[in-house]
Amino acid sequence: MSNSREYDVSLIKSEFPVFSKNIYGKQLVYLDNAASSQKPNIVIDKMANAYRYEYANVHRGLHYLSNKATENYEDARKTVAEFINSNHVNEIVFTKNATEALNLVAHSYGGEMLTEGDEIILTIMEHHSNIVPWHFLREKNKIKIKWLSVNDDGDIDLDEFRSLITDKTKLISLTHMSNVLGTVLPIKEMIAIAHDKNIPVVVDGTQAIVHHKVDVQDLDVDFYVFTGHKLYGPSGIGVLYGKSDYLEKMVPYQGGGEMIEEVYTDRVVYGKPPQRFEAGTPAIIQSLGLKVAIDYINTIGQEKILQHENLLKDYAENKLKDIDGLKIIGNSKTKGAIFSFILEGIHPHDVSTIIDRSGVAVRAGMHCAEPLLARYNVQSTCRASFAMYNTIEDVDILCNSLLECKKFFR
Repeated sequence: MSNSREYDVSLIKSEFPVFSKNIYGKQLVYLDNAASSQKPNIVIDKMANAYRYEYANVHRGLHYLSNKATENYEDARKTVAEFINSNHVNEIVFTKNATEALNLVAHSYGGEMLTEGDEIILTIMEHHSNIVPWHFLREKNKIKIKWLSVNDDGDIDLDEFRSLITDKTKLISLTHMSNVLGTVLPIKEMIAIAHDKNIPVVVDGTQAIVHHKVDVQDLDVDFYVFTGHKLYGPSGIGVLYGKSDYLEKMVPYQGGGEMIEEVYTDRVVYGKPPQRFEAGTPAIIQSLGLKVAIDYINTIGQEKILQHENLLKDYAENKLKDIDGLKIIGNSKTKGAIFSFILEGIHPHDVSTIIDRSGVAVRAGMHCAEPLLARYNVQSTCRASFAMYNTIEDVDILCNSLLECKKFFR
């Protein structure tokens, strides 16, 4: 779809109905986008219409509604494949979220291919979704997890990355963009280093794909996962991209309907990917919502969205640094529009609660990244994360609310 629209943030914001709502009598300033984004009318309306007039289960039905639902579902798969430039539509597996996609790879690839003494490499900045599934394998298969550190700015060292790779390294799983620091890793270069040793790479693209154009063929990545609810689409839908060669060799993650070719009393014949990994009734309407969200993003243009978010990032960084006692965690030059910070002498939970009364929504806590926060010797932070509909005024309101918070605790 061509990028035919001029970037008009006021128009974009008006297309998200939540912003017509006031919070405690104040306009909503939603800065919790790294956790989940808001949804435009076009996504909400399309899903509601499908529930009202087009709902049926997909595949194998021969009536009109089932055929229509199946067409929508598989069109969504095609849209995702085009969005990330997959080589083939069958390399796209729908899951319920990115967490399930990572667990699928850990179980169906790692559980079968990794044995006692094998090593995998993770970064210390991973989300728990890209840590805990590998701990399952550490406990069950007795594999070893090795950790790539970050410096004070939140950057990794490629020489350290190379030094962690040994003959026992069988898999590398990396975030593309940190949900805490905003750091964007040099994924393409890291994949090339891994492939030089014939090591497959899994990438958690949950944060990155919202802000950056992702081309899985250009990256040459083996597995790439993301979720719909951060991408202006619904919850309940995630994506696993996997190279065909890997998906063909992997055993199913779950058993049930749809994922088989034949079932007998003494044996089963599994279906081909991607159906092999989509047991049971799938996310029928959610897949349609994801398709519409991607189409909506494409009408605006990811490059234009990124340019806007970078303007917000630069402006917010300067404004936040002017607040006495505020410390930003992570200052990578690759940083996206995500700011984790602490306000001296005030617990992040208190900061979040106080500024909420000004209509400002930020996240406070560990952000499902406990090892990373331990690296910076903090137990929790506030996090303000920006999206296509945020404005300069939103930044100003955030900073003014933080100044008022300081006065409250003076």
